[in-house]
Amino acid sequence: MATGHTVKAFDDDLGQVRALVAEMGGLAEAAIAGAMQALIHRDAEAAARVVEGDRRIDEIEAEVERLVVRLIALRAPMADDLREVLAAMKIAGTIERIGDYAKNIAKRVPLLQDLKPIEPLAIMPAMGSAVAGMVHDVLDAFAARDADAALAVSAEDRSVDDFYNSLFRTLLTHMMENPQNITPSTHLLFIGKHLERIGDHATNIAEMVYFAVTGRQMTERPRGIDVLAPSAPAPGAGAE
Repeated sequence: MATGHTVKAFDDDLGQVRALVAEMGGLAEAAIAGAMQALIHRDAEAAARVVEGDRRIDEIEAEVERLVVRLIALRAPMADDLREVLAAMKIAGTIERIGDYAKNIAKRVPLLQDLKPIEPLAIMPAMGSAVAGMVHDVLDAFAARDADAALAVSAEDRSVDDFYNSLFRTLLTHMMENPQNITPSTHLLFIGKHLERIGDHATNIAEMVYFAVTGRQMTERPRGIDVLAPSAPAPGAGAE
């Protein structure tokens, strides 16, 4: 039978894990915003800072994994507690991948420094804000153990998909109009795909939160999302 001391020790350990996940989430949000600002202003120095900052996200993920393994070994959590601990570790891994996508967006900024203002670029800030908002909202849902908020984030992914579909059609038209547009448009298409994948990962986190809180899977999940398997990276994405 768990003693009061054991329960407090578990709560303290879990609180530390939660704090690290929250720190990761804040850094990932900042990375998305920073990458988008660097893109809009074609600021290679700002983009380089986003790339460099990704190291801290990787470091925190490793720390979360170490703490979770230690917590399970020493505290042997069960039922709701075990679901929450495992969810925290999975969420940390997913945030790390979100950071990778933000980093890869930033890496394309120097390749677009000479890009003239074009219509597709105008879609990017709104799409970036939408996915950053999803990341923020889903981490709030995790902190509050709010299953309804997690469901709401999952529903938001459709608007991000709509942004990407609109961007794809616009860029395709832009490339057909002038072959010189093909290279920059391809870079923007990759960036749009990175943003779309960030939205997918936020949805994955929403599913993890929902399961951790309720013990049930979401009854309706967006097509193409599988929370039990690692998501396939978009072209050019992934840890480097």
